[in-house]
Amino acid sequence: MHSRQSPASRGARRPRLRLLITVTVVTLLIALWYLLRYELGDHQETTWYPAAPGCDLHQGPCGVGLEEDERLTLAIPVEGDIRPLESLPLEVRVDGVEAQNVRVVFEGGGMDMGEHRFHLDAVQGGEPGRFQGVGQLGICTRERMTWRARVSFDAPRGRLGSTFDLDVERSLP
Repeated sequence: MHSRQSPASRGARRPRLRLLITVTVVTLLIALWYLLRYELGDHQETTWYPAAPGCDLHQGPCGVGLEEDERLTLAIPVEGDIRPLESLPLEVRVDGVEAQNVRVVFEGGGMDMGEHRFHLDAVQGGEPGRFQGVGQLGICTRERMTWRARVSFDAPRGRLGSTFDLDVERSLP
């Protein structure tokens, strides 16, 4: 025995189905827009300056010259070694150019560890061009992992940045 649906009940289901399809398509488009914006956000139109060779963030701040009389400096002032899964104080100093929207992105060197993004806040009541925040490195199965810190900021002439590499020993529980 087949139960037959009346034409009226079939017609009532079609608008609901169309609405469900429309909502699904809109949701997918929003998700795609967000994903593309997120993935491309830190790479678009950034003028990257070469990293300072031989600098060791374990020993102290590392800096790089930008244009004439401009400098970008990153410091991770911790007691002892920089370790994964520990809160890391991040300090960025930008001299000679107005800086806003300062961020530090950690990414694994030679291994896809994802991107760990941290936005820094301007130091209130201090010198202009000083920014602070807290970051963290992910855990890795290797004994020693090279991480790259991409530091970037918005300046009047566009987004500027540099990279700093650091080797981190794996923490043992």
